[in-house]
Amino acid sequence: MQITARIDYAVRAVLQLASQPAGGALSRAEIADAQGIPSKYLESILIALRQSGILVAQRGAGGGYSLARPATDITIADVVRSVDGPLAGVRGLPPESVEYGGAALALRDLWVAVRASLRLVLERTTVADVVAGTLPEDIATLLAADDAWLRG
Repeated sequence: MQITARIDYAVRAVLQLASQPAGGALSRAEIADAQGIPSKYLESILIALRQSGILVAQRGAGGGYSLARPATDITIADVVRSVDGPLAGVRGLPPESVEYGGAALALRDLWVAVRASLRLVLERTTVADVVAGTLPEDIATLLAADDAWLRG
């Protein structure tokens, strides 16, 4: 999975909003400044997050963006899907719908397993978990593997 700037910025924006006192709203400029995100680029991301029901927007003085529901009810997968679509695709198709033959016959199963592993991590981890700095135990154990921090 390639974590695009759009995904990274969306998750960081939602985390910034989740770190505010309950009901606290931030303007696009405040989110951009706090996270070092280009404000104009953030605009389309915030619109997508609002359209998907993750954020609400209030106009006027004291307005801005805030979470539409508690951070404990928003997974990182929710955020990713709202700005980038399905977690895993193969040439724009769902992994289960691709077909291969010959030596690549089992490749579809591998792509489905890749999607399942992404779901395992991203659907189990909430925005509240990340803000608190405590990943779910089964997710945190993945970091203990000898090769977890190796690039490749």
